[in-house]
Amino acid sequence: MAFLELNNVSKHFGGAPVLKDINLSVARGEFVAIVGFSGAGKTTLISLIAGLLKPAAGTLKLNDLEITGPGPDRGIVFQNYSLLPWLSVFENILLAVESVNPNWSAEKRKDHVEKHIAMVNLTPARDKKPGELSGGMRQRVSVARALAMDPQILLLDEPLSALDALTRATLQDEISRIRAETNKTVVLITNDPDEGIYLADRIIPLTAGPGATLGPSFTVEIPRPRDRKSINHDPHFKQLRREIVEFMLNSKTERHTAITKKLVLPDIEPEDLNLPRTMTGWRKTPIRKGELKEEAVEVKP
Repeated sequence: MAFLELNNVSKHFGGAPVLKDINLSVARGEFVAIVGFSGAGKTTLISLIAGLLKPAAGTLKLNDLEITGPGPDRGIVFQNYSLLPWLSVFENILLAVESVNPNWSAEKRKDHVEKHIAMVNLTPARDKKPGELSGGMRQRVSVARALAMDPQILLLDEPLSALDALTRATLQDEISRIRAETNKTVVLITNDPDEGIYLADRIIPLTAGPGATLGPSFTVEIPRPRDRKSINHDPHFKQLRREIVEFMLNSKTERHTAITKKLVLPDIEPEDLNLPRTMTGWRKTPIRKGELKEEAVEVKP
């Protein structure tokens, strides 16, 4: 039985569907990456799993319980950090721990927070506020906060897309290390196929929108731990990347072809700018072809 299961899930916001017929099964302890274009509906999908949005159709279940709203069993890391700027690193994480474990003693909560700050290598910055941290450090705090809640599943909504290439690579390694230590079930949303292949056990591309749906599942058969330098020369990595990118590009081409419409221009004759101005100083306004009339005018000498 799947740990996370989505059956025929669709979502729209009053118009054409953003997502349509989404079917997804994720096993306990599995790391799945969903790759898609910007605007395809990736954040909508992760928000549905998080319970922040309700589906227009279909069902979502986690550990055989239907998802009807947000809950501590799902920890989510957003793209924009979502930290409280007036709280320190320690206090931001402590706030989440207190909300989930109100019956813990103060000492137990403190030790739990310190453990997760150390997990993301931020102990020297524990008392700093978000405004004093780099983007990469803020995202580490977000990861530590989500993990400190001890969720059943970790949802990553393009958490590294706003970072520079070097910081992004460093945090990819951190996420890989933390996942190996915790063995959490993870669903990653990303627009980078290379990132998905490097981190995940399976890659599932999302077709181009509107009405996006999930494509075929690609299993990453590259042993862990994965080395960033050698993986680029791995034949399986190259094949996976090519197949995933080709599927995504083909889905975009097919989608654009499907929504092509014939453009019908209004039946209006343009104004002839070569005609002299009238007595009022204005030329005759444009007219429709159907309004053209032929008249015989008799002129007497």
